[in-house]
This record gives sequence, C-alpha cells and structure tokens, in this order.
Amino acid sequence: MKRFLPQSLPSWILLILIAGLLTMQIATLSIVSRDRAENNNLLELFRLSERAYTLAKVLYGTPAPERKRLASALSNTASPISLSDQPAVTSAIAADDSLAELEDVLVARLSEFGVTDARIRRVSASNAIASSAGAPDPDAGIIERQLSDLADDFSQSDGLAASIKFNDGQWLNLVTPLAPVNPIFTAQTLPLFGSVAAIVIAMSIWAMRRLTAPYRALEQAVKRIGDDVKSPPLPEFGSSEYISAARAVNAMQTQLREYVADREQLAAALAHDLRTPLTRIRLRLELLRKSQLRQSLMHDLNDIEAISRSVIDFATYEIIDEEQEKLDFWSLVDSIADNYPQVVFDKPGQVSRGLICIGRPIALRRCITNLLDNAVTYGGKAHVSLTQSGNDILLVIRDEGPKVDEVFQPFRRVENSRNRQTGGFGLGLTIARNIARRCGGDIKLENDVKGGLRAELRIPLIT
Repeated sequence: MKRFLPQSLPSWILLILIAGLLTMQIATLSIVSRDRAENNNLLELFRLSERAYTLAKVLYGTPAPERKRLASALSNTASPISLSDQPAVTSAIAADDSLAELEDVLVARLSEFGVTDARIRRVSASNAIASSAGAPDPDAGIIERQLSDLADDFSQSDGLAASIKFNDGQWLNLVTPLAPVNPIFTAQTLPLFGSVAAIVIAMSIWAMRRLTAPYRALEQAVKRIGDDVKSPPLPEFGSSEYISAARAVNAMQTQLREYVADREQLAAALAHDLRTPLTRIRLRLELLRKSQLRQSLMHDLNDIEAISRSVIDFATYEIIDEEQEKLDFWSLVDSIADNYPQVVFDKPGQVSRGLICIGRPIALRRCITNLLDNAVTYGGKAHVSLTQSGNDILLVIRDEGPKVDEVFQPFRRVENSRNRQTGGFGLGLTIARNIARRCGGDIKLENDVKGGLRAELRIPLIT
C-alpha cells in the first residue's frame, strides 16, 4: 500500500489539497441538491395552494349549471380540471405530513368559498396525460423550441392531484404538474465541472512547484556543501521560512569552512615546522661515522620527511587558489601516462578525443597522477580506458594487484606494512577523490572481475 502513496512532502501537500477540494466540492453539491429539492417541494405546494384558491374563488361565484362548462374551459392537457360527484383522490388519508398539513390549510383558507374538505396525493408520470405536441418545427426559433421542450417535460413529470369538496357536494378535481428538476451533472455541465477541476489541479501543481522550488534548491545546495564545503552560499530570497533556512545553512557552511581552513593551516604549519629540526638532525647525522645505527637513523629520517611532505600535500591542496579553465581531458591523461612505462591504453585506436571539461589543471593532473601511482605501485601494471558515458567523461584505471576494501580513509594503505619502498602513507586516493568532487565528479573504487582494483573517475563533460 505504501508504494502507491506519495514519497515527498510537496506530493503529500498536493494530494491533501486536491482531496480537500474534491471533498468540499462534493459536500457543497450535495447540500445544494438537497436544498434545491426541499425548496422545489415547498414551491410546488405553494403553486397548488394558489391555483386551488383561484379556481375555488372563480367556481364558487358561478352558478352550478355553468361550473362544469367553465371547468372544462379552464382545463388543459398539462393541468386537467374537472367537476364530479365523486373525488378523484379516493383516499382520505394523506401520504405524508406535508400533504396533510396542506389539506388543513386549504380547508381553512377556502372555507369562505364553501369548501368543506380537501384531499391531496402525489401522482406519478405514468398517470399523466401524454403531450399533444407533435414533431418540432425545423423552422422554429430557439425560444419556441425551448418552450416546446419544457411543455414535454411538464407533461411527463410527476404531479400533485387535489380533490376539493364544495358544500353542495360537488368535487373540484385538479392536477398540478411538478416542475422538472434537472440533475446537477448533465452532459452539458460535466465538461464545465471537469474543466474547472482540471484548471484548479493544474494551478495547484504550478503553485506547489513554485512554492517548493527554493526548497529543492536548498536540498541540492546542502548536497553540494557535503561534496565541497567551499561551494557558493545559498541565495537568500523567497519566503520567510526559506530565507531563515538559507541563512542557517550559510552560517553552518561558513563555520565549517573556517573549521576546515583552521585544520588545514594547522596541519600545514606543523608539517612545515618539522622541516627545521629534521634538517638539523640530518646535518648532525652527517657528522657521525658510517655505521649500522647511522643508516637506520637516516632511513627513519627519510620516512619522517616523506610523512611531512604527504601531510603538507593533503593539508594544502585546498588552500592553493587556482582558476578553473577548459581542458582537453584526453591530452591531459596522455601527457601524464607518458611518464609511466607500466601504463597501457586499452584499445588505443578507439580512444575518445575531444573530451572537454572544466577544472583546475594542476589539481586534475595531481588527481590522475595519484590514481596512476596507486595502480602502478600496488598493481605493477595499469590498464587505462577513456570514454564518454552520458554527460560525463569516464576514465577507468585497472591494475593487476590484490583485491582491497576501504582505501579512501586518510592513512589507509593497500599494503599493510610501513615500508616506504612498498607503499605510501594512504593519502593519495583521498586527495584524488576530493579533487574530483571539487570538479563536480567523483571517484569509484571496486574490485575488478578480472582481478585487481578498478578505479573510475567521472568528470562532467562540457559540450
């Protein structure tokens, strides 16, 4: 069931809005339909009362021999009138309270015209007299056709039959047709309701997308900050809630940037300051006689200096301010690969040329160099392929070394020993990944099915 429900807040808001509008519309139409039925019933009772009053008044002042002739003259197919010795409404018990009350009202109101009894009942359309209207005249105007259709509707609609007794024993029988009530939903109104509903839904979707657009931008900006803490700050405009959120995110980004910069400066300063005492130690070692202890100390000193250089590289690669520019990625990779005899291009005749990206040249060179260094150092040989994958440039570097797991953490090495001859200090891949992310790309490492480590560098392609 959950898979059919919306998964985002804007979708939920839109669903609730549309459901609320539909519920309100259905409730409104139901109330209107009920009120219209009640008002129409009251109006029909009023029409019957007025018609009975008029007929009783006219016939009461007419001599008895003339009453039937006058009643016949006033009768028509839609509203028949007759005088007889027996009532047309045979039942003296009304069908409902409203008709019983109307009977009492008529007797009280028409008593001055000699009326002593009144009976009312509802008659169905099957008892109504058929319309005498023939086929519609093709030359008839709009009003004439509408009047003809209305007469047809009246002749086929239900009605109210009344029998009114005069004090001389005669019964006045009359039928008043009920005005036809068209349904709310018809072939003419359904397209209108559908069009209005479609417009409301479309405007709701447009308004919701416009309202939530800043929040989608906020989400993308927060993701960008996760990849690059030095990304541009969020624009502070829009609704008050969004402005507050944007300001909070910008303040957080500023604090993170300052925190990272402090740590970078601290690491760089510490590694740099180590050079002076290391240099003094090296000079003092040179004064010692050649011995096994001197060689061991020199070896340890070289390791310490290498560690210092690695820490400085890791801490200062973000500090260097380098302008971005368009680069021919194939030329960049080819120029770096020339320095490695162990690097082989897969399918060299099919290498994709003309792959242009935007990035910092020195940083990207360093990123690719670190990847090739890692492949050559631990795999002995590197197989390189360069292709276009969708909107990205895809550089795949596959080595012939052992399978590994986590190698992105700082100071995490593929080779577990601390020997400088067999491995570095585990900072190269971390630096390479950070550089790739600064360019809008990323690096993915996985064990290749053919053995060894497979590194994939993706950089956005500029067309």
